[in-house]
Amino acid sequence: MGKFFNSIRNTITEVQLARETGSKVAWKPFIILFVASSSLILIEYLGKSPGHYLMQKLAAQLGMTRFAAFLQYNMQESSDRQLYQLAYWVSIIFFCYFIIPVLVIRFGFRERLRDYGLQWGSFMKDSWVYLVMLGVMFPLVYFASRTSSFQARYPFYTPADGESLWPNFWIWQMIYFVQFFALEFFFRGFMVHGLKKYAGFYSVIIMTVPYCMIHFGKPMGETFAAIFAGIALGTMSLKSRSIALGVFLHYSVAITMDMAALWQEGFFK
Repeated sequence: MGKFFNSIRNTITEVQLARETGSKVAWKPFIILFVASSSLILIEYLGKSPGHYLMQKLAAQLGMTRFAAFLQYNMQESSDRQLYQLAYWVSIIFFCYFIIPVLVIRFGFRERLRDYGLQWGSFMKDSWVYLVMLGVMFPLVYFASRTSSFQARYPFYTPADGESLWPNFWIWQMIYFVQFFALEFFFRGFMVHGLKKYAGFYSVIIMTVPYCMIHFGKPMGETFAAIFAGIALGTMSLKSRSIALGVFLHYSVAITMDMAALWQEGFFK
């Protein structure tokens, strides 16, 4: 444990030195924060209901009548509309959290994606942290799953009466993974690694503010926990130079939350 925290302190020192000796380009942090803010706005107004109505209307005005009809049927009339609505939400998130930052990094900054956490880094060396944090989260998820606010929110995909978990629930879980990959890249990759030369370890704190805010509307306990989760996952990314630990940890906890909610509803009893 001591070695792990020592490595974190060493990483912070290295980042501080890079900030002091590296190239200081004033416009880069401004662009990162502007892109982050714009992406969050797009997700709020296009990704959430009734955002798909706006997208459908826009498609129709642009002459994309087939796509508009596809949205209307699958998002409003199809028996699988819950799955399509969630898939639409993830597609908007993937575009805003991953595609837009990637375009900025590659064509705006002309930098490597691996420098923004898209590498394994010290993933295997630090994998024990993943197991420890899972061990901490499992009992917390269990106790949280017994509250009415938790049961009202989870699972994101709720099987209808008599519906089995296959195929829609498990299709959703695969789509859900894409959402967490994009989210971790955006917050713990694009923001943390993009700002670290200018803000040092405070890049983690800066990232944690909007990360906490995207949890508004969820149970209060989960929103407060997002502060600590944001700092922990951001520190892990800063230390390992990889978002891999965050992706797998975040996704594992999310699946556990969904399964715990289904169990509380008597799905497995």
